[in-house]
Amino acid sequence: MAMSPALSTVAAPARWQDFVQLMKPRVMSLVVFTALTGLVCAGHAVHPVLAAVAILCIAVGAGASGALNMWYDADIDAKMRRTRGRPVPAGRVQGADALALGVVLSMFSVMLMGMALNWLAAGLLAFTIFFYAVVYTVWLKRFTAQNIVIGGLAGALPPVIGWAAATGSAPLNAWLLCAIIFMWTPPHFWALSLYTSEDYERAGVPMMPVVAGAASTRRQILVYSLLFTPLCLVPALTGLGGPIYLAVAGLGGLVFLLLAWRLFRSHAGETGGQRNDDGLYGVRAGAKDARNLFAFSILYLTLLFATLLVEHLMRVKPLELLR
Repeated sequence: MAMSPALSTVAAPARWQDFVQLMKPRVMSLVVFTALTGLVCAGHAVHPVLAAVAILCIAVGAGASGALNMWYDADIDAKMRRTRGRPVPAGRVQGADALALGVVLSMFSVMLMGMALNWLAAGLLAFTIFFYAVVYTVWLKRFTAQNIVIGGLAGALPPVIGWAAATGSAPLNAWLLCAIIFMWTPPHFWALSLYTSEDYERAGVPMMPVVAGAASTRRQILVYSLLFTPLCLVPALTGLGGPIYLAVAGLGGLVFLLLAWRLFRSHAGETGGQRNDDGLYGVRAGAKDARNLFAFSILYLTLLFATLLVEHLMRVKPLELLR
């Protein structure tokens, strides 16, 4: 694996907050949430301490992936408005320290998961870290416009890891949760990339709008949305989701499709549609449809998994329409 040299020297001693930022806490929170949903939906009694250890390992593994990603991508991050303030490109943390943190946390999380829970969950966690840090970060992100599509597997695996931690197995319903996140990833990130494409182009990252253009990206977002929203209904057919889940998935899916259609019909990502500040949500008028789909996609995925979590905790009877 190629080494990414440190971009700058550290101007002042790193604070503990900088090392927390290396672990991408916002991404980690979503990983923990979906993994917890998988663990609970498994329906297997797990000692609370072991359940907490499993979630801790998954959180630490996600943090390790983030640190390794920030170490390797420091050169790219320094060129992008959204990421140039991260600890390594900003010079607050040395690249070697970020690498060391990622390696140590990776080993700790995988070994603890294997010894405390089971080695299937540990193996899936190790694969997820490797896939994100090496396959996605080193290879896919820099060399193909399909980086988000293929690389989305890393972000989709946490509920499978949580399920495996609880039961020692990974049945169809666990992989169904994985598939939902996997299909959610392209419309979510491509919507973001439509109004941050200047950043990606400046950094030389072949995101879809940079390679294929804004119109093609909007069309592909619509196609993935048409595949994603019906998939979200499937848990109600397999005994995983109940009536509340079906209502949330159905109504939310309609809103998702409406926003995807409006984005398809818009000119987002074209001239005059770029961001005008460093925030995720501050955009010019032409990019608002992309911003709206990006924001709602986060809400929709959160509602889907929150509903499954609540239904299983409240023991709501699943629909099992296919049984």
